[in-house]
Amino acid sequence: MEKIVRQGMLYDLYGDLLTEHQKKVFGALVNEDLSLSEIAEECGITRQGAQDMIKRTEKKLEGFESKLHLLENKLNGI
Repeated sequence: MEKIVRQGMLYDLYGDLLTEHQKKVFGALVNEDLSLSEIAEECGITRQGAQDMIKRTEKKLEGFESKLHLLENKLNGI
């Protein structure tokens, strides 16, 4: 599965468990397909800050999936 598709699906399933700032930054990536520079400008942070937030949020979403398996179950029709 393509990385951005997986990120979007994880965001759809677990997005409500994120902070508002994480939702704004990660949502801009997966829903609006913005670049790091565009996300940084929109969110009032540095490009490096946007990249770090995306990495931490992706790790958090993958952590939720490793415990709850909602995406795996959805893809397997369970």
